[in-house]
Amino acid sequence: MTSMIKTGMLMAALTAVFMVAGQVLGGSRGMAFALVIGVGMNFFAYWFSDKMVLKMSGAREATPAEAPELHQMVARLAKRADLPMPKVYIIHKDTPNAFATGRDPNHAAVAVTTGLTNILKKDELEGVLAHELAHIKNRDILISTVAATMAGAISAMASMAQWGMIFGGGRSRNDAGGGGIIGSIAMMLLAPLGAALIQMAISRSREYQADATGAAICGHPQALASALQQLEIFNRQRPMNVNPATAQMYIVNPLSGGKLANLFSTHPPMQERIKRLGALTLANRSA
Repeated sequence: MTSMIKTGMLMAALTAVFMVAGQVLGGSRGMAFALVIGVGMNFFAYWFSDKMVLKMSGAREATPAEAPELHQMVARLAKRADLPMPKVYIIHKDTPNAFATGRDPNHAAVAVTTGLTNILKKDELEGVLAHELAHIKNRDILISTVAATMAGAISAMASMAQWGMIFGGGRSRNDAGGGGIIGSIAMMLLAPLGAALIQMAISRSREYQADATGAAICGHPQALASALQQLEIFNRQRPMNVNPATAQMYIVNPLSGGKLANLFSTHPPMQERIKRLGALTLANRSA
């Protein structure tokens, strides 16, 4: 099963959870209301999420004069990937990390921390930048934004239903199209969890695909693997202070967490990512 097919199936599953939650928590009118809310939130996220994420991360746009080598590297890789030149942003933090954002390739941006440019070798830095350009090429920013918005809308519906039951005494068991009190309680508990798990699976699938596409763009899978291994170590030792809502966008998880937190992480296991990149290296050598 290709990554794109898997992502499509997961998005369909997330949409189904969204619609069923609206149906159970509010009947047919609730489902229609949920759909309107979802469309509205997706529209807002599509147009404005990039500006919000860049502002929340403290990123500042860097001109070619301020960061000539970085701009040249991004431009060279973007040309190789057949992409327009994205805007380049710098985050003044010592922990090495990076992310890409933007609603489409013509409105994209790549943000890197100062730690990333100071710690990595040239080929490793190219691997990280190629990974971020792969996200832009594969439209992953839009996919992740829609998934996060829908998951957030499901959680909001569950919260509103909970308060509605507290202050309104719950919904009638005979409410047409609804699931009654028992169905509503079950949906309030299960829908947000299900949405979060599907969102996590979508994010992991896109990270694997971005690794593979990024390796093809830079031509050095092993350099990207080496960079990922170093970033994993640094981010565990010195986790970044970022908004948890933006953590999924970074190439490695910038937040610290125990085994339970890692189990529900939007990032794939690092050893598996490195293993897959190693397999690509061997395939390139035998080709």
